[in-house]
Amino acid sequence: MIDLRPFSSLGRFDNDWLAARYHFSFSDYRDPARVNWGALRVWNDDAIQPHTGFAPHSHADMEIITYVREGAITHEDSMGNRGRTEAGDVQVMSAGAGVTHAEYNREDDIARLFQIWIVPKTRGGQPYWNAAKFPKDARAGKFVTLASGYDEDQSAGALPIRADARVLGATLPAGGTASYDLAPGRNAYVVVAKGAAAVNGAALNARDGAALRDESQLTVTAREDAEVVLVDAP
Repeated sequence: MIDLRPFSSLGRFDNDWLAARYHFSFSDYRDPARVNWGALRVWNDDAIQPHTGFAPHSHADMEIITYVREGAITHEDSMGNRGRTEAGDVQVMSAGAGVTHAEYNREDDIARLFQIWIVPKTRGGQPYWNAAKFPKDARAGKFVTLASGYDEDQSAGALPIRADARVLGATLPAGGTASYDLAPGRNAYVVVAKGAAAVNGAALNARDGAALRDESQLTVTAREDAEVVLVDAP
């Protein structure tokens, strides 16, 4: 089963500093057919104007992964963390029992990012934040795990999350292919960050999404140079 989510069909919010597109119901955007995809709850496509951003606000019981596509984002939180995450890199905030944070674009150019929320397997716990660099040439032609709830992935460099889920990324030259095996009962969601690709034969353009279920394997073929992000969730 593949459900295509063209960029033009996404929920939207626009004001003077933020242009957001919502793959799932979020804020004032409500679509009963797009509330979640398994444990994947939110996938927001945000463009943040220079020297603006999300003021301090609070979360609990959510794994929040930020994939920066262009520019950089600066994170600050109530645990005393502060960090700058650049394009191609990833940050993870496990909200646990509760945390207050802010995300600012302190640069002179627009920051473009994916904000991905995954429901944790257990509630509460100590919140934490971390970030890591994932060079695009290291994931050329293959999926690389960026964030994961599995020990073997974390040992290989993936950022830890409190969910039986993975966030993966791949960069493909035109005509290139990358595959990923899906275990029974898993839900996959794919977004083409840049370029154009076919997912199990279905055509996606830049910033389109595809929800997959009951597929044993996911195969992405680049129709032009492409950057792809994938979530594998229960």
